[in-house]
Amino acid sequence: MDDPALDTYHKALTFNKDPGIYGTIAEIGAGQETVRWFFKVGGAAGSIAKAMSAYDMKFSDSIYGTCSRYVSRERLHSMLETEYGLLNERLGKDRGSECTFFAFANTVATFSYTTQQMGHGWLGIQFQTHPHEAVSEIHMHVALKGKSSAQDQTTLGVLGVNLIYGAHYHHQDPDRLLTSLMDDLSTDQLEIDMIDFNGPAFEQVDNRFMALRLVQHGLTHATMFQADGKIVQPSEALYKKSVLVERSRFRPPTNFNLKLLDSAYDAFCHNEEKVDPDDVMVLSEMTIQNLTDGNNIDAEDFLQRIDILCALGKNVMISNYAEFYRLAQYLFEQTDKPVAIALGVPTLRLIFEEKYYEKLKGGILESFGRLFRNDMRLYVCPAIEEDG
Repeated sequence: MDDPALDTYHKALTFNKDPGIYGTIAEIGAGQETVRWFFKVGGAAGSIAKAMSAYDMKFSDSIYGTCSRYVSRERLHSMLETEYGLLNERLGKDRGSECTFFAFANTVATFSYTTQQMGHGWLGIQFQTHPHEAVSEIHMHVALKGKSSAQDQTTLGVLGVNLIYGAHYHHQDPDRLLTSLMDDLSTDQLEIDMIDFNGPAFEQVDNRFMALRLVQHGLTHATMFQADGKIVQPSEALYKKSVLVERSRFRPPTNFNLKLLDSAYDAFCHNEEKVDPDDVMVLSEMTIQNLTDGNNIDAEDFLQRIDILCALGKNVMISNYAEFYRLAQYLFEQTDKPVAIALGVPTLRLIFEEKYYEKLKGGILESFGRLFRNDMRLYVCPAIEEDG
C-alpha cells in the first residue's frame, strides 16, 4: 500500500475500513490514547474487538500475572500473550478463517511532575499477515521527552497508531516500517532506543541491523547488543553499572584492541574504590561514522564486525556520538556509577583537535569540562614515537 502522505487520522480510518483485520488494544499508564484514534475516526466496531486499561496493580496482576516491574518488557510480553490468546480462544472458531487477528499493548510511565522524571514505556504488537498463520511480533522501547503527562499521552497515541498500521501494511519493508513510526512525530517528542522483530513476517530481518538503522535514521543516539547478539535497551543494561568503553572501528578487532581493553579493565577494577568488578559493563563501541562509507553502510561488513566481537564475548554499542564528551554525557545519564574510556595515543590526540569543538561556545575547554564533569576516567595505552 503506497501512502506516503497518510496522517494519523487517515491511518486509523484506513485501518478501521479494512474488513480483514480484527483485534484488541490494551494500554496501561498513559490513558487510552491509541484506541481513542480508532474510536475518533469512526468505524472501530469493524476492527476493535476489545479495548481496556488495567491500571490498578492487583487488577493488572490478576489478568497478566505478577512481575517485578510494571513498565517493563516482561509486562508488555505478558499483556500481548494474554490478550492475543483470549482473542484467538474466543473468536478463532468464528472469525479465524475470514480475518487476521492482532493484539496491541503498551505499558508506560509518563512525565512526573513530582520527581521531574522523563517518561518512558514499552509498546508492542502481535499480529498475523494471513488467517491461521503463526503470530509475528514487534517490541519497542521509547524514551519520552514531553514536559507534561498530556504531551506524552498525545505522543503515545500517534506512535501506537503508527505501529499498528506499520505492522499490517509495511511489514514487507521493515526499514519503511521503522521510519513510519515517526510519522506526525519528531525526535523532540520521543526517542525509539530499542526495537525487536520476530515471527514469520520477519524471517529475513536481522535485528542487529535494524538496531543500527535506528541510529542511522536519527531515531536514537545509541543502541546495544549483548555478547550473545541479543538486542538490549541501553538504560536497562547500564542501570547502576560501572561502564568501561573502548572506541574503535574494529575492522577487524585486533590483539591491540583486546589487550587495551583487558588492561584498562584491570586498572578500572583495582584502582577505583567505587567499582565492583562483578558489576562492570564492558563495551566495544563504534560510532555511526566508523561504519559509513560516504552515506552508505555495508550491512555485511557491519554484521561481520558484530559477529567477531560477540564471538570474542564483547558487548557492543553503536552510537552517533562522534565527540567523546557527548558519549560520556550519555553514559552518565544511564548510570550513577563510574565511567571510563580506554583509548590509544592516536585517539587521545584527536580529543585535543579544536576543530571538533567549534560549535561549543567555550571550545575545547568546554568540551573537557563536559567530559570530566562526573566520575570519568581515561585509560590511555602509551606509544613509542618513531624517532624513539
